[in-house]
Amino acid sequence: AYVVGIRGDITVQPHDAHPTAPAWCGTGRRPRPRYRQPPVTVAERAAAAGRDTFSEVTWREGSRGPMTSRFLTVRVRPAGVRSRRLAQAAAVARHGRWDGVLPEVRLLAEWPDGHDKPTRFWLSDLPDDTPIADLVRLAKIRWRIEHDYRELKDGLGLDHFEGRSYLGWHRHVTLTALAQAFCTLLRLDPKVPAPA
Repeated sequence: AYVVGIRGDITVQPHDAHPTAPAWCGTGRRPRPRYRQPPVTVAERAAAAGRDTFSEVTWREGSRGPMTSRFLTVRVRPAGVRSRRLAQAAAVARHGRWDGVLPEVRLLAEWPDGHDKPTRFWLSDLPDDTPIADLVRLAKIRWRIEHDYRELKDGLGLDHFEGRSYLGWHRHVTLTALAQAFCTLLRLDPKVPAPA
């Protein structure tokens, strides 16, 4: 399962679009199923829904108060050559053939106040019953990942390895990861006294 940030120029098909193939004349290759309508960018798809369809979501408490913006989720099918090739490779690996149908995912779009169009976009394959607040929280968790990585590098010495063997590097990374886990457990323990 994933929630991944994407650019606004990535193209998608509507979730109810299905590929069709023209009739085979009996000679030559059989025609492949294709989507007949042109794809639209995620920015166009989100903007076409209208600002009124976006709902306000608060995903966490920041240093200056609650972090809030307006979000929308819609079902789409990623389009484009790269998406089609990835879907085809996954289908062939799983079923031995591909029927031409692109996978259905959720598009999460953010339209902050003060902007004239949506600004940030994510794709997710989480189930439809996942609340929009959870989707937004997962999409916006990047700050936590960057904080942990900075703590690993600067505070615990992940980038201080100067050995020449894979085994030594593996041991170093394992020990810094364990130290990070220990620090996280200490930070989450409610009985640990707060620093002065």
